[in-house]
Amino acid sequence: MALNLKNKSSKDLTKLIADAEKQLKKLEAQEKKQALAAAVKAAKQHGFDLAEIVPSSRSVKRPAQRSKPKAPAKPKYAHPENPALTWSGRGRQPVWFKEAVAAGKRLEDLAIKKA
Repeated sequence: MALNLKNKSSKDLTKLIADAEKQLKKLEAQEKKQALAAAVKAAKQHGFDLAEIVPSSRSVKRPAQRSKPKAPAKPKYAHPENPALTWSGRGRQPVWFKEAVAAGKRLEDLAIKKA
């Protein structure tokens, strides 16, 4: 079935799209019902109830969703000669931090002083 869309107005095309999406949802719902019925039948043929085979949606673990991104951590350590170089104490240690510790600096020496 070919439709001639060239002579359609934008209003007609919008209605056609809405009708097609509505019909698609109906077909998908029908197909899901058929698939569920087939799965129930197959489970029974093997001596099981479908609920025994497929975990309920409540027991399926879903990835945690954050409501908002975390703010960057505040810096705890600063380079002794270049205070623009800082580190929060989380994640990998920056090279300047490793070098300072290897040179004998203590964590207290590198910590940002609170006023």
